[in-house]
Amino acid sequence: MSPRRKHPEEFTSYYGRPILKKPTWSAVDIAGYIFAGGLAGASSMLAAGAQHSGRPSLERRSKVLALTAISASAVALVHDLGRPERFLNMLRMAKPTSPMSMGSWILSIYGPLAGASAASNVLGILPRAGRACGVGAAVAGAAVATYTGVLLADTAVPTWHDAHEVLPFVFAGSAAASAGGIGAALAPLAEAAPARRMAVGGAVVETLMSFKMERSGQLSTETLHQGRAGTLLRLSKAFTVGGAVALALGGRQSRLLSTMGGLSVAAGSALLRFGVFEAGVASTLDPKYVVVPQRQRVDAAAQKTDSVGV
Repeated sequence: MSPRRKHPEEFTSYYGRPILKKPTWSAVDIAGYIFAGGLAGASSMLAAGAQHSGRPSLERRSKVLALTAISASAVALVHDLGRPERFLNMLRMAKPTSPMSMGSWILSIYGPLAGASAASNVLGILPRAGRACGVGAAVAGAAVATYTGVLLADTAVPTWHDAHEVLPFVFAGSAAASAGGIGAALAPLAEAAPARRMAVGGAVVETLMSFKMERSGQLSTETLHQGRAGTLLRLSKAFTVGGAVALALGGRQSRLLSTMGGLSVAAGSALLRFGVFEAGVASTLDPKYVVVPQRQRVDAAAQKTDSVGV
């Protein structure tokens, strides 16, 4: 038997029940983990640039921010897993084809590097080793900032999976925007130029890639415009674009605009992560996001076979 056909291009499951199991992840834990991890990774990249260009205040604040954010990310992840040993169990093997396995190893490498770099800078000990760790944290941080996009896209959740080509770029831009925004809010104006540029550049990438994701033509993109997810994503764009404009036009001269604009961009980044999370959950509740694309692929394959036969 097959799902009951209601009218062309509309299908449902038996009794209208969801085909996919709704993710049991907590939005606060997982969306928070994704946001904080991206913030940490991009902050390490910003810190390495400040370290190289001789901006000590921006360097210190970015390194401390990176350590704080990755600690919060780890707490959220472990809280969702329930027991710390579940994370340690993921390190018993390395599977290159598994984003979850690779992500666990990336976090395990990045965390100590970020911690050592921040400790060296704040305490003034082992400066050469601290700077080397800062460079290592920046390299690993690039992966930390983006791998969660690959992780979500590798699931069967329709909205996330359908965005697999663009979601890592959305998260990369979002991570850069949040790190640059908070860096611009915390650093002295005289040293904050790289943070402002990162925030504005990240905001541009985040916004453009988000529009591309939302207008991909996939049926599941409906969830990005509806309900709680739609509200969060609209707010995200307002905060991100508004903050970026404030930073670009007045962040260099005004401490108030630098702070408010930076925090606005960071808030937009956080809202984006929560919006994408909610959209994915919503797409598992309606069977049409699974059945309709499957039927379209079957019909397309049948038409191709028929045309070859003719």
